[in-house]
Formats: sequence, structure tokens, C-alpha cells
Amino acid sequence: MPDATDADLSRAPDAADLSCALDAANLSRAPDAADLSCAPDAADLSCALDAANLSRASDAAGLSRVSNAANLSRVSDAAGLTVGEVSTRLGVTVRALHHWDEIGLARPSLRTAGGYRLYTAGDLERLQRIVVYRELGLGLDRIRTILDDSTADVPGALRAQRDQIEERIARLQQLSAGLDRMIDAHERGLLLTIEQQAAILGPHWNPDWPAQARERYGDTRQWQQYAERSASRTPEEWQAIANAVADLDRALAEAIDAGVTPGSPEANHLVERHREVFASYFPLTRQMQVCLGRMFESDPAYAAHYNAIHPGLATWFRQSIDANARTHNINPDAATWQ
Repeated sequence: MPDATDADLSRAPDAADLSCALDAANLSRAPDAADLSCAPDAADLSCALDAANLSRASDAAGLSRVSNAANLSRVSDAAGLTVGEVSTRLGVTVRALHHWDEIGLARPSLRTAGGYRLYTAGDLERLQRIVVYRELGLGLDRIRTILDDSTADVPGALRAQRDQIEERIARLQQLSAGLDRMIDAHERGLLLTIEQQAAILGPHWNPDWPAQARERYGDTRQWQQYAERSASRTPEEWQAIANAVADLDRALAEAIDAGVTPGSPEANHLVERHREVFASYFPLTRQMQVCLGRMFESDPAYAAHYNAIHPGLATWFRQSIDANARTHNINPDAATWQ
């Protein structure tokens, strides 16, 4: 009882490969999943739903638990029950009983010679009603009005409480659905059907790649960040980022045709644009980008991907990434995945 104070993800050996594969596969961006990370875990959510559903019930099954506890034995006005005995019978904390006494909500009618509280049968009946209304989620001030004001609109108060509980249940159900998607994203990565993957990511996409990536990189920070974004990402958002990646690939090819050299302002702009697009999957530092650039050139699969866009693009892009890193006081030869 509440108290009153109440691309190929399987080829590379490290996390850098995961990011390259996501880039090469033309994945897309989702909004951050902060609201969901604030959500309670599945066990807490289940308990909350149970509690909300219990509060919603006003039938005999919901109310009889308290009534039965109160009627385990009868109390004579002459004898009375101590605070500890009432606490045990009603399932209310001693602290709550003391507080209800202090605010005048439920004061014991008797005192022992030593000044200890004693509750009569009449006191227990009032306490029982308080417990029932608290079980239904009403605040103490509203309970006081219901008990003491003969003109109080009790059905109206209960209807208002019911509406609040129904709103809470709806919110908890939304959180439950969000948790299901988050779990699914951590386990699958890409929350798209096979048909959606083919339509958005193109005919060269292999639907087995996300599962292979999860097996290799599921315990990395980058996979966790990727899953958080994926959990709330819609097919339309995937498509938007896939389009952004395709636009970037075309811009890289056009830069080579135009004679843009690594280290030039134009090339540096394309490198920074690549980092921004890649942030759809997880945050990408410049040192991490240097590691990707090495793989773009050295790994046969990734080199083939970029060189298919334009001959020599894999090497040009790696050189451009290195040159841009130097402008930010990063030594490409010493860069690590951090």
C-alpha cells in the first residue's frame, strides 16, 4: 500500500568493419531512441501494467482482498487493536497509519494508559474504506472528501480516477511496444521485411548480412547505438538515408571526374559529408573514419564497391579522408578506432 508521502557485415574482424558494411549497404537514418532508453525494463513494465490493471478493477474480486484481510477477526470497541496489529491485518505500513493519524484522516479512538494507539471496530471500518480507495489510486485529500463530505460525488471521483488509469495503461502499452522493438532491433538490427529491404537497399543487398553482423558485433558499443536508432526507424526514414548515401556516392564520382584532389576544400567537404551521413548508424569520429578509409581501399569487397561507382574511387577516397584528418591534427598512420 502506498505511503502517504507518496555492405557485407561478416567480412571484417573488428567494429570498423561493421560501420563499413552498414555504409556500403546503404542503410539509413533513424531518430535517436532516447525516450525508449528512459523506458523501464520489461520486468518493471509488466509489474506496472499489472498494477494498473488491478487499480482499474472495482469489482468484487478487486476489492475483496482488502475486505477479507480486515475481517479475519472482529474487533471489540473495548479491547481495540494496536498499530502493529492493524498494520498486519490491513497490509498497511505502520508509517502510513501514523501519518493518517497525524493529518486527521484516520485517528484511533482509544489510547492505552501508556499513550499507545488503539483502533476500535469503527476505526477499522474507516481504515478499510481508505485502503480500498487507495488501492484504486485516489489521493488522500480526495479520500477524505469522499468519507467526510456527504455531498461528495463519489461516482464522479471514481470515474475520473478510472480515466486516469486508462490513460496510464495506454501509455504503458506504448512503452511495451517500444521495448519489443528495441529488443528486436538489438537481436536483428534491421527492422524491415525482406521485401522492404530489397525495395529500399537494392538488388545487391543480402538480407543475411544483419544477422551475420549481430553475431560478430552484437556486444560492441557501435551495434548498440545502431540498434537504438534502428528501433524507431520507419521504412521511409531508411529510404531517405539510402537516398543520401546514393547521392554521396554520385558526388564522389563526379569529384574525381572534375579533377578534385585529396586535401582540397572540395574533397574535405565530401569527407565531412560522409561522416554526417554515416552518423545515421552510429557516431563516427574522424579517427574512426580514417580506419574506414583504410578498409575501403584494402578490403577486396569494399574496394570493389567503391571502384564500381568510379574506377579508382577507393584509393581516392582513402587519400581524401587521410588528408582531411591531417587538417584536424590527426595522424592517419596512428589513427585507431576511437
